[in-house]
Amino acid sequence: MIEPMKEIFRLPLIICLLSCSLFGQNISVDAPKILLKNIGFNLVFSGEFDDNTAYLLSISGQNFKPDQITGEKLFFSKIKISETGTHSVSLSNESGAIYQFNKNVISGWISVLPPLIAIILAFMSRSVIPSLFAAIWFGVWSLSSFRMGGIISSLLDSFHYYILNTLIDRDHAVITLFTLMLGGMVGIVYRSGGMHGIIQHMIKKANTPRKGQIAIWLFGIIIFFDDYSNTLIVGNTSRLLCDKLKISRQKLAYLVDSTSAPVATIAVITTWIGFQVGIIADALPGLDGLNESAYMLFIHSIPYSFYPFLAIIMVGFVVFSGKDFGPMVHAEKQARMGIQYKPDMSETETESGSDGDDLFVKKNIPHRAINAIIPIAVLIFSMFYFIFTSGEGDSLKDILGSSDTFGALMHSTLLSALVAAGLAFSQGILNLTETLDAWFSGLKFMLMGMLVLLLAWALADISKDLHTADYIVSTLGDSIPMSILPTIIFLVAAATAFGTGSSWGVMAILMPLVIPLTWAVMVNNGAATPENYHILYSSIACVLTGAVWADHCSPISDTTILTSMASGCELMDHVWTQMPYALSTGAAALLLGTLPAGFGAPWWILLLLGILSQGLVIRYFGRTVN
Repeated sequence: MIEPMKEIFRLPLIICLLSCSLFGQNISVDAPKILLKNIGFNLVFSGEFDDNTAYLLSISGQNFKPDQITGEKLFFSKIKISETGTHSVSLSNESGAIYQFNKNVISGWISVLPPLIAIILAFMSRSVIPSLFAAIWFGVWSLSSFRMGGIISSLLDSFHYYILNTLIDRDHAVITLFTLMLGGMVGIVYRSGGMHGIIQHMIKKANTPRKGQIAIWLFGIIIFFDDYSNTLIVGNTSRLLCDKLKISRQKLAYLVDSTSAPVATIAVITTWIGFQVGIIADALPGLDGLNESAYMLFIHSIPYSFYPFLAIIMVGFVVFSGKDFGPMVHAEKQARMGIQYKPDMSETETESGSDGDDLFVKKNIPHRAINAIIPIAVLIFSMFYFIFTSGEGDSLKDILGSSDTFGALMHSTLLSALVAAGLAFSQGILNLTETLDAWFSGLKFMLMGMLVLLLAWALADISKDLHTADYIVSTLGDSIPMSILPTIIFLVAAATAFGTGSSWGVMAILMPLVIPLTWAVMVNNGAATPENYHILYSSIACVLTGAVWADHCSPISDTTILTSMASGCELMDHVWTQMPYALSTGAAALLLGTLPAGFGAPWWILLLLGILSQGLVIRYFGRTVN
């Protein structure tokens, strides 16, 4: 019985050996997982090749000669196939075929469907996470050319291969740990009363509505490291001040919302930077000639982030002038007259799904500002210290470009969290258990964003395997005018974020497509040089800031809902009163900033023009509320 079994297992081995002898024992191929119709691709064969031997690649009747032979490598580049379906690929020499395999070819437009599905489902379901997962599942299924038997296996591969690989990637893990650690530090600082200590010092002299609004605006700028923390801290701690000084809850919500995400998106040390740098980094591989790091691209994009700057400055104009326009005028008059605002928060709480008890201040403890100031100072100074000590070069640009930014992020957040915990524990404000619980409470606020980021990374990997960027570049690269490309990107990002309600989700979906497209448009226009990098910087900024602008206008935005809750204002009251300010600054950012910047106008002149325009809006349309 044993001998026949041996023969059964020996037969496949013999076939395999004969096959290897026929097709070349040590030959392997580096090929795309899927091929797109009429989109060029490369094949690289590894093995032992003779420079004097003629090699020929045959694909369903089409023959291609190698572009380069190095002895160990055989290169075929810019191959195109004009028919969909399964194609036989054969490598041969004078002796005949030495390697064979099959590849599936699909239409190029299919490669665009995963991100498009994510956007459409997010519009329909108002939920980004299941939309992203469905898009990943569809993308994996398309890699098998939509075999009916591949539906279930694609579901399993989505989780087991793509999501797992993004999770275990070192750079991704660094960003995740940095973000979670920073959230934990915020939780400890908040629980120990440090944030309340800062605001108590700021509002001691705020004895008029104007001074109170200035104090809230400044406090919103100081809490720069996270938009959620900014919203919860400033909104919750300023309610009593607003009621005392007869400032409307609608005005509080506007002040909070317009100094949370705008500050977080342009500050260089925030929970956003890990996310933003991460999605930029994932879009860079394969861009020949672009030598800047993801971190430097982000830094250079900040001057072109016109909307966040104008939104923050617009709030400053409003609070210092004491003028408002739009529905906010009525809300402020009602508050000055002492008419009590009674919001119905049930709908907002249901929609947000947030647990307001996660982040709270421990009762009967002293509120010491030093417990917030020291950890934040440690975060900032240690961040710059680790960046500069890990970089090399004679100029600031060289040092920043060569520094270990991710390592600096991890080290600085770890130190700041330990300092915050040490201060709370050493003063007897929190015991060890309470400190850990506070850390975890802050961490929980970051989990949803990190899950979005994890799925977005997986979707980006799917898009790479489907060559989505290559298809978009080949289709649109020659047709979009380079100068108006950032403007188009701003509008697309804004429209998508308005419908989905998630700025992070939109950034994650669009960034892997926008950067390759922008670079290809620059190459096609002969402008892929440092003198024209402002187009790339502006395009990156427009993905980020277009999403933030729409966030301020969308009633389904997570930050809009959270702001309404923290400020004690009804959701739609907040949306309608904030809308005129967001539209004014958004229009100025687009028409006076992004559009002329695409034609080469200096960013600082455009920013000054935008600031001037908002000053004129306040002067001629604003009404003083006494």
